[in-house]
Amino acid sequence: MSSGRILLAHGGGGELSERLIREVILEGLGEAAPGSLDDAAVLKAEGRLAFTTDSYVVSPIFFPGGDLGRLAVCGTVNDLAMRGARPLGISLSFIIEEGFFVDDLARVVASVRQAALEAPVKVLTGDTKVVERGSADGLFINTAGVGLVESPGDISLSNVQPGDEIILSGGLGNHAVAVLARREGLSFQTEVESDVAPLWGMVDALVEELGEDLHALNDPTRGGLAVSLNTMSAASGVAIEIEEAAVPVEKAVAFAAEMLGLDVLTLANEGKLVAAVSPGTSSRALGVLRDRAYGARSARIARAEEGSGVRSRTPGGGKRIVEMPYGEDAPRIC
Repeated sequence: MSSGRILLAHGGGGELSERLIREVILEGLGEAAPGSLDDAAVLKAEGRLAFTTDSYVVSPIFFPGGDLGRLAVCGTVNDLAMRGARPLGISLSFIIEEGFFVDDLARVVASVRQAALEAPVKVLTGDTKVVERGSADGLFINTAGVGLVESPGDISLSNVQPGDEIILSGGLGNHAVAVLARREGLSFQTEVESDVAPLWGMVDALVEELGEDLHALNDPTRGGLAVSLNTMSAASGVAIEIEEAAVPVEKAVAFAAEMLGLDVLTLANEGKLVAAVSPGTSSRALGVLRDRAYGARSARIARAEEGSGVRSRTPGGGKRIVEMPYGEDAPRIC
């Protein structure tokens, strides 16, 4: 298919639709593409299955460290991984605005392929729709994912127990700052790149090392660490105290957050996990995570206790309440 712009006719189900699917999407997906063009994929699996769905509307579509395609794949497989589920397959649906560049669509599809191979996961089925100018802001992606639960225990937000140690797999806020900087035309001395990454490899290693001592997992996306820990606290009926000095944050991210008046604890991430593990097992967990590229800066940052709510001990020794954010500091971040 020649380069140009998407037409409404590309969503009409005829020859142009067929060419768009075959020449841009399927060829771009390569090994990650569905094995057939049937209306539904057939799965065969034994055991517990996890199922998730999500939609991605990030603006801008391309940002330092990633783009909409990589974000869609990683976000979906990471949601499965947070239940201890090995990703088996995802669906991939494009909602394309009339006038969107074909070359930009091909670029997004190439990122989908790369992320799917890394995850690893197969794109099992999908759909393409084209809407009139002004209806979709370029390109939106909807996904669903299914995975096989391999953890022997119940990895759940409601399974955090008093005494559990809380681990964070790396620095906070990179994704939010990278997207905001590109959107607003901001520049810093050091460019901040999004952390968007598939996390199943790290989770698989944690499951193998800890077994039932791995109690809960969450990826701190919208609302960041503040949402993750408040959700764990409310679901499990425990209090969580953060040691703020232990929370890893890159200097450029901390500077950007201070300049923009944002709390790093509420900034979105797309390649980090929060894990609650049994008392005395965090050193083993950290050893596993730090052996992997996406977990090199992992740290023990908090502890669960009897009580309720989330509070943070500041470097100066004071304490502050960490509340669930009322809204989003940065809309259209994922």
